[in-house]
Parts: sequence; C-alpha cells; structure tokens
Amino acid sequence: MTSSIRTKLFWGISSLIIFFVLLSIFLNLNLLTRYHLAQKGRALYHEYLYINKIYRGNAEKLIPRFEKLTHTHGTDILILDKNFRVKYAFNPRPPGLSPQPMHDDKPKVPRFIVQTTDWSKPSYYVNIRRFNENVQFLNFTATLRNGDHLWMGTPLPEIQENVAISNQFFLLTGILTLIIGGVFTSFYSKRFTKPILELNAIAQNMVKLDFSKMYPVKTQDEIGELGQSINSLSEQLGKSIHDLQKANQLLQLDNEHQKKIDENRKEFISNVSHELKTPIALIQGYAEGLKLNVVDNEQDKNFYCEVIIDEITKMNKLVRNLLDLSEIDSGCMVLDTEVFDLAQLSEDVLDKYQLIIKDKAIGLELYKDQDAYVCADIYRIEQVLVNYINNAIGHIHGDNLLQISITVKDRRVKVSVFNSGDPIPEDALDKIWFSFYKVDKAHTRSYGGTGLGLSIVRAIIEQHQGNFGVINRSNGVEFWFELPQGAVIQQVS
Repeated sequence: MTSSIRTKLFWGISSLIIFFVLLSIFLNLNLLTRYHLAQKGRALYHEYLYINKIYRGNAEKLIPRFEKLTHTHGTDILILDKNFRVKYAFNPRPPGLSPQPMHDDKPKVPRFIVQTTDWSKPSYYVNIRRFNENVQFLNFTATLRNGDHLWMGTPLPEIQENVAISNQFFLLTGILTLIIGGVFTSFYSKRFTKPILELNAIAQNMVKLDFSKMYPVKTQDEIGELGQSINSLSEQLGKSIHDLQKANQLLQLDNEHQKKIDENRKEFISNVSHELKTPIALIQGYAEGLKLNVVDNEQDKNFYCEVIIDEITKMNKLVRNLLDLSEIDSGCMVLDTEVFDLAQLSEDVLDKYQLIIKDKAIGLELYKDQDAYVCADIYRIEQVLVNYINNAIGHIHGDNLLQISITVKDRRVKVSVFNSGDPIPEDALDKIWFSFYKVDKAHTRSYGGTGLGLSIVRAIIEQHQGNFGVINRSNGVEFWFELPQGAVIQQVS
C-alpha cells in the first residue's frame, strides 16, 4: 500500500522534531552538569578577581560581598595566611546570623585542601571531602597579591539538584513540544499537500480530456507557478483538442459530403441514362421504320417524323436543364441583377400559356400587389416561374383551377402558384427539390417533365438568398418563393 505525500511529510517533520528533542535531552543529561560546573567555576573566578583587587590583608571591606556569596549561593570562603592558617572563615548560616572572621584563633586549614591544591595559579576542581563531611565540593583556590591564600567551595548537591530539576523541566517541555509539534505537523502537512492534491485532481481530469477545472493560484511560490503552468497547459490542450475535434467534425462532414456527392453522381448518371434511354429508343425505332419504309402513306410518315422531333425536343430540354443545373451547382453562374416588377414578369410569362390554358379549360386567377419590385436576375427568375407554371399545369385536374398571387409584406415579395389536384405525399415534400425525383413517374413523362425543374428552382432561389417551399392545400398544392424587395423602387416608379 503506497503512503500519501501528506503521511510522508507528517512523519518526516515529526521524526525531525523527535530527533532534536531526544538529542537535546541526551546532551542535557550528559553535558548540563559539566556546563553548570564550568559556569560556577567562572563565577568563582570573577569573585576572586574582585577580592584580589580589594583585599590588602584585611577583609572588613569584603564582608558584605562574602555575606552575599554565603547566603545567596551557599559558598564557603576561607582566607589563609602564608602558613595556611585560617585568617577568615565565612560559612552559610541561617538568615540573621552574620559570618564572623577568625582573628585570634587561627586554626590550620584541613590537610586535604593544602595537599591537593595547586596554589600557583587560580583553579577549580571537584573534591569529595570537606572537613569531616563526605560531601562533594567545587573548590576554587588562588593566591592573593599579598601572599595570602583564598579558598572558596560550593557543595555539588545543590548544583546537581538544579541540574536534575532543569532536566525534568526540559523533559516535560520536550514531551509538550512533541505533542504540539505533532498537531502542528498534521495541520501543516494537510495545508501543504492540499494544493498538490488539487493539482493532481486537475491532472486526472486532463487525462479524461476534461479541461474545465482550473487551479486557483493563491501564492507566488513554486506551487503557485506549477498551478499557473498546469492552467496554461490545460487551456492550451483544451483549445488544441477542441480545434482537433472541430477539424475532425469538418473532415467527417467533408467525407460525408463527398460520399453524398459520389452517391448523387452515380444516381445522376443512372437517372440521365434512364431519361435518355426512352427517347433514344423511340427515335431509333421510328428512324429505322422510316428507313425500311414500314409505312407507305404520307400521313404515317409525318407522324413518325413528329414523334422523332418531339423526342429530340425533350432530349434537348433535358440537356439544357442539366447544363443549367450544373452551372448553378458549380457556383459558376453569375447573376445579372436588375430591378424589375415581378408582377409584370408574371403576367408576361402567363401570356405565353394562354393557348394551353384555353385548350385545357383552366380557370386562371391572378392576384398582385403594387410595388412588387425585386433586384434579381430576370432571366433566372423567369425560369423559376416557368417551372412552377409547367408543374402546375402538368398536375392540374379536378376544378382545373390555377391561381397565381404576388404579394408584398415586410419588404419581401412572395409569389405563389396554386393548382387544384392531388396533394403531394408528406414524405416526398422535401425530396421533390432534388434532381430526378418524381412523385408519379408515368404521369411526369406524359406532360414532358424531366425531374429537374424543381431542383433548378431551388438552386436559383438559393443563389438569390431567397426562400421557397410547397404547401398541401385542401383541394390542391401551392408552390411559392419569395425575394427581398428591390432597394431602388423610387427610381423605377
């Protein structure tokens, strides 16, 4: 099981604290006594310097100083003459009792002091004996300027007791330090590793291609810089992947479009072949009949010729429509726009159909608004009107009603061509605008349709940035298109 960085940091800092606490306790136990002795010896040496400066064989001026040493520090003081006989002795006494110098009776100093002491230079040492007591003492000995000798002694039990108390206190503070350090380390490790965990979570999201999360940079240290780098990396990766996905989508659309073009091309070739097969077969059959003199009378020959001419006319119409559609779809068609009255153009086109309308007994109704001006290619818009009217006349029956309306609304001119008859199946309403699609193929051929008229309408209106559509009515079908109203109406009118 892998340990977290927080656990490692916690135990690392805790181990460091424990090491230094234990090291301090070890040094305290082994060196504090020596340190106290050295400090005490140094203090006694400074007292010696002061005494040596003041003392001239009479200690009266030093009595206050000696009292302070004996009462406060528990120090024994002896001043010996050159023969090592005691001149002054100062011992710790209960408060209120002052130490007294020894003037008349000068007892000899204990032998162990004289024998174990080098009086040639100031020095201190530890001795286990003191007169008749078996007590350790820190002894300081020196020779004063007038030849007298100075001995000062401090009992070690007091020093050792102070050291023991210090060690106990330090041990308690060490334990308290460990507890407080542990709590602090836990808090600090949690706070320190929190941004690292956040960065790790962001990195994990980046692995999953989720670049929505960003690191909130709050510090200017290395972690803050790392957070900024992660944010920049996440932003750049997100942008790059988004661009790549977008490019892939476009590539997929292009592939689908290319596939659709290939399918349309195959379908187009198949449809063209099918459309040309029938008239070519008829032309071939009737031409061979004429060549072989199948018919004798002039009337039958004329009929054969009329069939051939009619089929050639249909083929010519098909080829012209194919050329128009190819020109429009390829984007090579250049619109020759001008401002003209769409209502007047509709009337002019209808005039060409008067004989057919009269021959088929079609009831014609025309509705038009004023100022139906548009800015467009008049030749191409006439193609649209011709295709709509041909389509309407070819499918009209029932009431034999043909209605054409030109209306102006919201600066747009709308042309509607309605014919009474059967509705278009709902599933075919969107398909009729594509090449060679025919709802009723047999009926389409009977009136000379090629299946290209509505696809040409769609291409022309789209080139003009207009709209088009078809609506099934209760008694027939309505085809419509609309264009933006001409912007130069005042000049025309």
